[in-house]
Amino acid sequence: MMETTEKQNGILEGVIWKQLLLFFFPILIGTFFQQLYNTVDTVIVGQFAGKEALSSVGGSSAQIINMVVGFFTGLTAGGTVLISQAYGASHRQRLEDALHTSYAFGILGGIGLGILGVAAAPSILHAMNTPSELMQMSTLYIRIYFSGLVFVFIYNMGAAILRAIGDSKRPLYYLVVCCMVNIVLDLLLVLYFGLGVLGVAAATLVSQAISAGMVTWALMRKVDCMKLSVRRIRIHREVLKNILQIGFPSGLQASMYSISNMIVQAALNLLGVDTMAAWTAYGKIDSVFWMINSSFGIALTTFVGQNFGAGKWERVKKGTRVCLGMAVGTAVCLTAVLMTAGRFLLGIFTGDAAVVEIGLTMMRNIAPAFVMFVFIEIFSGSLRAQGYTFVTTVISVLGVCVFRIIWVSMITPGKGLTWIVACYPISWILCAVLVSGYYFYKQKRIILRMEGRNAT
Repeated sequence: MMETTEKQNGILEGVIWKQLLLFFFPILIGTFFQQLYNTVDTVIVGQFAGKEALSSVGGSSAQIINMVVGFFTGLTAGGTVLISQAYGASHRQRLEDALHTSYAFGILGGIGLGILGVAAAPSILHAMNTPSELMQMSTLYIRIYFSGLVFVFIYNMGAAILRAIGDSKRPLYYLVVCCMVNIVLDLLLVLYFGLGVLGVAAATLVSQAISAGMVTWALMRKVDCMKLSVRRIRIHREVLKNILQIGFPSGLQASMYSISNMIVQAALNLLGVDTMAAWTAYGKIDSVFWMINSSFGIALTTFVGQNFGAGKWERVKKGTRVCLGMAVGTAVCLTAVLMTAGRFLLGIFTGDAAVVEIGLTMMRNIAPAFVMFVFIEIFSGSLRAQGYTFVTTVISVLGVCVFRIIWVSMITPGKGLTWIVACYPISWILCAVLVSGYYFYKQKRIILRMEGRNAT
């Protein structure tokens, strides 16, 4: 048996809001630095290589990358839920098996999807109506990124494992170091050597390789409750089955968001380079909300997973309520900032006045509905940590992806930018209502079932 988890991180016994925030802030700062990889790329190419390069690094390229990475990140939820539950229950063998299976899965997935992404990049970009003048640079950026996809997968899996046992600080430290490396390489390769898109892609690849190495070293040398061994990295069939049962719906849900974004991106691409550049710039500002929201979700998933494994049902319910309140308050404050400082924020990414005006239109139509997505993230994360993902995935597939496909293909043709981006707030409201209703229905039944199982 392991040393008691209460002594190690306090998640099982400490004041709930304090524990959530102690876990949330390192995740948020780490997520910020992870996003900074691509944000620095877009700022540098936007200011020093032109709006075409900005559109190539963001635009369609970013949507494709987000879809693949988002799908895998969702899959990692299966491993992290198993690890957090085993850690809360102090079960060493289950912890070790989940660790090595998760790592093997990350390596194989990174290699396989990396090869597929390199080969399919031109076809996907054509399908997304990418302008011909951007095809060469966009293809180059995607191919370099996907050639190092295994490093992205290894880091994300390793960082998720550390967070699952309550360690959100080490992933943060590693990202800070690697982000600094990325910034230095960006400036060197773009400003000094003039490599443009090639330079920022190469800088990102090197930085991600460093982060993967650091998180792997930590799991091999610095974690007491479990130890990663290269010789033991393999697939345990039963563990993989459990990982996929929990993680595949989460990965599908994440990819559905990305696929729907790609469909919207394809519609926006038809409006020209200025609109693509504005969407890229707005997306970097918009990402602040997603960083905060997902950080609350990750913190809650670890909190609920460990307490669920330990049988602390009241902390599961109260932790979800507390996290929801904090996330809603943060979303409201952030929306107010974006609505008042939007022009200044967009100006950081581009000096083109037309691009800024288009970006402001996007912001004013989307940002006021941020708060609705909080309910989807928090309630889905709580249920995911308890091993229930299927219904929330179905809701997201229908309410987000299918709805946006219908909206873009049948409602918006010929109606312009405002109508296209309106699919975001409408789909969030629809999904928030359905996910919230399902959470309150299901949560009571989960706890009654687990209490009955423990009683027998």
